[in-house]
Amino acid sequence: MQIYHIPWIYAPVRTVLSVWHRLTKTEIPELAKCSVLMRERSRVEEMIRAMQRAGAGSLQMRELLNTYYPIEIDACRTAEEKLPLMVEWWTKVHELLIQQKIRKDLLARAVEESSAMLRDGYKLFFDRLTEERVPLLIFSAGVGDVLEEVIRQNHVFSPNVHIISNYMDFDQTGVLRAFKGQLIHTFNKREGALSHAAGLRQLQGRPNVLLLGDSLGDLTMADGVSEHQHILTIGFLNDKVEERRESYVNSFDIVLVQDETMDVANAILRCITSPRHK
Repeated sequence: MQIYHIPWIYAPVRTVLSVWHRLTKTEIPELAKCSVLMRERSRVEEMIRAMQRAGAGSLQMRELLNTYYPIEIDACRTAEEKLPLMVEWWTKVHELLIQQKIRKDLLARAVEESSAMLRDGYKLFFDRLTEERVPLLIFSAGVGDVLEEVIRQNHVFSPNVHIISNYMDFDQTGVLRAFKGQLIHTFNKREGALSHAAGLRQLQGRPNVLLLGDSLGDLTMADGVSEHQHILTIGFLNDKVEERRESYVNSFDIVLVQDETMDVANAILRCITSPRHK
């Protein structure tokens, strides 16, 4: 058996913003001048810090999120219609991140201080997969460096974990200059699955797949499995529930509505790996 993509971060797109907000801070010595009066200095400083952390780049990212995310989850549009717009979205996001001149040495701290988190029950899930030596393939349209750091800081990054995502390319001084390889977005994870799965020896002789995703585009992630016997799909329906309920129920074997835990996945995994079922 193999496991594909666990959408453990509550809001993957927003997580990028959350992490980068922590990468910079500012001080304004002019505020200490005797000509400056403030009723609540601490409140002023906190507001300035909050505004600075967000910055112009963050404002633009939020505008992109507000523009393109509704398109991504629009049940009335086909994947073919969404595809060029998703490429456009993530290309713009990457360009904005590059403009921010992200420093590699600040990444770990930024993740630590951000609101990025894993779903409840993640440790039991990771530990069981590691114990059973089951490959865990994570396909993410986010930033692979951030995702890896989140997993590491939660102490569950094991040799059976493989991440296929957008990775940053830093220059000799440790400043972000580009992104490596082909752009991965919500609706082209199939291509990433096909190219990556072919090179993983761990997948040989494993025809059964437990696929978890929070987008209809995630359903193609198991296309790289040759001669599969069983593919059980679990969909996390997080927002626009009534609009997307029917399409999710028609597409996934199991749909979890606004469920921020790994309880169902853990129960299924426990059943599958239980000694009496082997």
